[in-house]
Amino acid sequence: MKGLWAGTLGAAGLLTAGIAATLGHFYVRQPVVAAPPAVEVEITPERIARGEYLFRLADCDGCHSERDFGRFGGPVISTGRGKGVIFPPELGLPGRVVAPNITPDRETGIGSWTDGEKVRAIREGIGRDGRPLFPMMPYESYRHMSDEDVWSLVAYLDTLKPVKNALPRTRIDFPASMLMRAAPAPVRKVAAVDPRDRIRYGQYLATLGGCQGCHTPSEKGRPRPGMLFAGGQRFRLPFATVVSANITPDPATGIGGWTEQAFLDHFYQYSEYARNGPPKVGPDGFTLMPWLNLSQLPPEDLKAIYRYLRTLPPVHHPVEIHPVELQAD
Repeated sequence: MKGLWAGTLGAAGLLTAGIAATLGHFYVRQPVVAAPPAVEVEITPERIARGEYLFRLADCDGCHSERDFGRFGGPVISTGRGKGVIFPPELGLPGRVVAPNITPDRETGIGSWTDGEKVRAIREGIGRDGRPLFPMMPYESYRHMSDEDVWSLVAYLDTLKPVKNALPRTRIDFPASMLMRAAPAPVRKVAAVDPRDRIRYGQYLATLGGCQGCHTPSEKGRPRPGMLFAGGQRFRLPFATVVSANITPDPATGIGGWTEQAFLDHFYQYSEYARNGPPKVGPDGFTLMPWLNLSQLPPEDLKAIYRYLRTLPPVHHPVEIHPVELQAD
C-alpha cells in the first residue's frame, strides 16, 4: 500500500511539475515580434476603393465602430465610425477587451502610426508598443491578406474622419494573458490570389470575412474538432443572444439544399436596408451577421464564396439562431 501511495504521489508530482513547466513556458515566452515593414503606402483612388471593399468584407465596423443595435444589422452611427469600442462583459471574454480607435486622430487613434506599424498590427497582431493584440482581432486570418490588399486597407483607413475618443487599454486575465502570446507571428510577402480561381478566391474572401471564426463553435477559445463552419457559436450581448448558422453543405441543417442563386438572394434581400436604412428590431430579429455590408458585394464574389463553401465537409448540426430560452435571461 505504501508503494501504491508513493507511486500515486509521484505521478501527481510529475503532473504538477508538468503543469508548472507549461505555465512557466508561457509566462516567460514573449510574442514573436518583427520590425514593422518599411513601407509607405501610395494612396490612389483604386487603393481607396479596394480598401473600402475590404473594410466592409472584414466587417471592421463590427468591432471598431459605434452602432445602433436597435436596428437590423446594427448600422454604424455616422459620427462613430472607427472610434473604438469596449466590449460588454456579457460576451464572456477573459478580461476587458477594447477594440481601439482606428481613425487618423493623432492623439487617440492611429494617426501618428507609420504605415508599416498599421500593416504589422493588421496581419501580425502586434501593436505599436510591441505588445500582442488579443486575437479577437482576427489577425490569424488577416495574415493571409495579400500585400496589395493590406496596403489598400491602410489607404482607406487614412481617409476615415478623425474621431477623438480616448479608450482604456485591453487587460486580459490570467492565464489567457499568457496563452495569447503565442498567437502573433511575422508575415513575409503575401501574393495576391487569382480571382479566376473561383474556389481558391472564395476561400480567400471567406477567410478575410471571418466566416470560420463566427460559424465554428469553440471551446476554451479553440474550434471544436469536426465542427468547422457548422454553426452554433453563441454571442450574448446585454440586450439579446444570437447563434451562428450552419453554413456547411449539409442538405438538412446547412446550405446543402441552396442553389447558387438562392445563396445570392439571401444576401441581396438586405440591399435596400443598406441603401435606405434598416428597420427597428427586437431581440428576436437581432443579428451580428454583417448583412448590410455583405449585401453590397458583387455577385462574382458571393458566387466564389458559395463555391468554396460547397467544398467543405457537410456537418449535420441543427442550429436555432434565436433561442427563445436565452432571450428571456
